[in-house]
Amino acid sequence: MKAHPRIGTVGEYKFTVAQEHVIDFATGGMPAVLSTPRLIALVERTARESLYPFLDENERTVGSEIEIRHLAPTPLGQPVTITTRVIGTEARSVDFQFEVRDVHEVIARGLHKRAVISVQSFARRVARKATSR
Repeated sequence: MKAHPRIGTVGEYKFTVAQEHVIDFATGGMPAVLSTPRLIALVERTARESLYPFLDENERTVGSEIEIRHLAPTPLGQPVTITTRVIGTEARSVDFQFEVRDVHEVIARGLHKRAVISVQSFARRVARKATSR
């Protein structure tokens, strides 16, 4: 890492809930709402992108832990804002607190941890697993 992010470093991502973001069981009167798995992926993206300025060229981050409370539904077509905030760093890991809001309320909050990895080392580890089937 070039430097550890400062406590309080913020990431933000805004999107509008589209068909690719909603649950796949919206039938029989069940409304199409933002799915928890898609929300988790977007929280991870927001945190990951906020760390880009701190990484060396051969480094990336991978999610290693997430704790989420999905508190409220958000329908198709609604704008959503994800905000991540660095709350701790230790060695090669970064801890985040996050909050997700639609235009009406907080819809999710939680904690997320990312590990800083070397691309080459990570690729070797994956290759060993792939060849040892």
